[in-house]
Amino acid sequence: MKTIFRIVSFLEGVSYLLLLFIATPIKYLQDNPEYVKLLGMPHGILFMLYIVFAIVLKKEMKWDNKTFGIILACAVIPFGTFYVDKKYLR
Repeated sequence: MKTIFRIVSFLEGVSYLLLLFIATPIKYLQDNPEYVKLLGMPHGILFMLYIVFAIVLKKEMKWDNKTFGIILACAVIPFGTFYVDKKYLR
């Protein structure tokens, strides 16, 4: 389960960075929303999977509420999922 969460965490982080730093600037600077549409749905699914796996792993990894809150907050911070992988999942 931890390995699957690490994979989902990595993919969610990459999709968030692509959406934030590539798709969104293209949308507003070139008036082309296609990349946001293309990346938005996969990122949303990966985000939800990240949250579900974090909830499932909370008990297995024996995370306290503070650690669990940090792990959830890192899902909305750029590069946050990479921090979670390095600090809590290795």
